[in-house]
Amino acid sequence: MARGATIYRVHLELANVDRGLYAERSLSIAQHPSETLERTLVRLLAYGLRYSEDLEFGRGISATDEPDLWTRSGDGRTIEWIEVGQPEMKRMVKAARHAERATLIAFGDGCWRWKKAELEPLVDPPKNLSVLFVEDRFVQDLAASAERQLRWSLTISEGILFLSTGQQSFETTPEIWLGDPLG
Repeated sequence: MARGATIYRVHLELANVDRGLYAERSLSIAQHPSETLERTLVRLLAYGLRYSEDLEFGRGISATDEPDLWTRSGDGRTIEWIEVGQPEMKRMVKAARHAERATLIAFGDGCWRWKKAELEPLVDPPKNLSVLFVEDRFVQDLAASAERQLRWSLTISEGILFLSTGQQSFETTPEIWLGDPLG
C-alpha cells in the first residue's frame, strides 16, 4: 500500500521588518511521500519569506506544471512564481517570462555545484528573477526540531532570519545570489 502525505499543522507568526509586514497564520502543509522533511520546511520558510495575502502552495512535487508556491491574480495570471531546491534555471527563466516575479530559495547538498553549473552561466538573467541561498546547517537544524504541530515565529530584519519554534531559536543570514528575493 502506498504511503500517503504527512500533514503538518502550522501556526506562523511573521514579522518582516524589512518589508513592514506583520501577519499571523494557521495553515497545513503536506509532505509528499517522496519529499524530504527539509524540502517541506524550506517550502514553509519560503511562504514566510515571500508572504502576501494571496500566496498559496502549489499542488505538490508531482505537479510539474506548477511552482512550489505562487500568487495569482483573479484572472489566473501568475503574479509570483516561487520554487525551492535546485531546479534547472531554464525553468526559472521561463517562469520569470510568464510571471511578474520569479523567486528561487536554493538549498541542499550540492548547491554550490548547482550554482556553478546552472546560475553562473546564466547570461543576462531576467530582472524579475531572484535567487536566495539558505545554508544547509540552518535547514538541518529546523528539520531536527520539527514536530507535526509547528509553531514558528519568523522575524526578518536587515536580511537576517530569526526563527523560534518551541524552546529553540535559529538564526541565519541567507546569501542573495541574484536579484532581491527578500524585497
